[in-house]
Amino acid sequence: MIENLVPPDILIVDDIPDNIRLLSSMLVENGYRVRKVVSGERAFKAIALQAPDLILLDIRMPDLDGYEVCKRLKASNITKEIPIIFISAADDVFDKVKGFEVGGADYITKPFEPIEVLARVEQQLAIRRYQQQLRTNNEQLAAQNIQLNREIQERKQAQSHLKVFVHAVSHDLRNPTAGILLLLQSFLENAPASVVIDRQTVEVMLDSCHRQLHLIDFLVETQQLEVSRYPLNLQPTSLYALTNRILKTWKPMLAKSQVVVADRITPDLPPINADAEQLWRVFENLIGNALKYNPPGFVLTLDAQVDATQKMLRVSVADNGMGIPKAECISLFDLYVRGTNAQRRAGTGLGLYICRQIVEAHGGQIGVESNLGQGVSFWFTLPVVSS
Repeated sequence: MIENLVPPDILIVDDIPDNIRLLSSMLVENGYRVRKVVSGERAFKAIALQAPDLILLDIRMPDLDGYEVCKRLKASNITKEIPIIFISAADDVFDKVKGFEVGGADYITKPFEPIEVLARVEQQLAIRRYQQQLRTNNEQLAAQNIQLNREIQERKQAQSHLKVFVHAVSHDLRNPTAGILLLLQSFLENAPASVVIDRQTVEVMLDSCHRQLHLIDFLVETQQLEVSRYPLNLQPTSLYALTNRILKTWKPMLAKSQVVVADRITPDLPPINADAEQLWRVFENLIGNALKYNPPGFVLTLDAQVDATQKMLRVSVADNGMGIPKAECISLFDLYVRGTNAQRRAGTGLGLYICRQIVEAHGGQIGVESNLGQGVSFWFTLPVVSS
């Protein structure tokens, strides 16, 4: 017998006391723990108190024979794994076959041969140990697989966030860089050998550089956060003053495309509770898209109205250009989605997604209204500062 810290527990079920005494003595002498019952019903009660490691089960018992006891035990999820060795004086093929059919693991006959009994008992206990060890190993392996899959998903998510971060850096730095480039090109094309830049232009370029540095700092700080969790620096903000600064910065690019700007945002609007730097990104994306996807000479309209019932400001950036197919409007704010007209132009499909994340982080909503050939109106809402 293989040594164990706790000796295996064997249940003997036999209605003949002499058989029980003989088997019990044989097993106890070899270090096994033994329990004894004289009927199938008592066997069920003993098993309910404590499941044994092995059952020696007599076939020929009154009231409930061994076949029926075995069949019931194998039908239960709790006891079906317990190995059962049948005991009987009957040594015919029919009894053995039937014993295996109902779930018996082995078969010993009377009179008992101690060496054979002990060999068969140890064999079944060894098989049970291996099965239990295999089950434990499988459970550990399954747990490791779950952990591995979780780590793989986390890594994929991190790679996805990193991809968004890289695209956000390239996307959001493009507009201010293009503005400075246009300004400098304008001076080189229209100036003599010595270039003199007026103070207002220098201020615009300086403001653009400051915003680029702020944007880089912001993206570096937040690149490991969920994209939807933009940390905002909320302050009472004048939308009128903000859009004036934005339009001044965009003036060279708008002029190059002969855009007519209709700025309907008035100074008497109530202040909004917002992060001005992040809102700048929203306006830059919307104005930049209008320039990218429309021919020169379109009208760009900025407007804002107070929704007193919701304590929100509804802002719109609209144009009378090419428009967007209505069917595409629903998914425009999803990550990496680009409209039909955008497929022929360079872009990442990230700008409108960023706009949605920023607006929703402010507690607002964003949407678009458009039909192909009838221009487009992007709108979003922002909370008004409570009086």
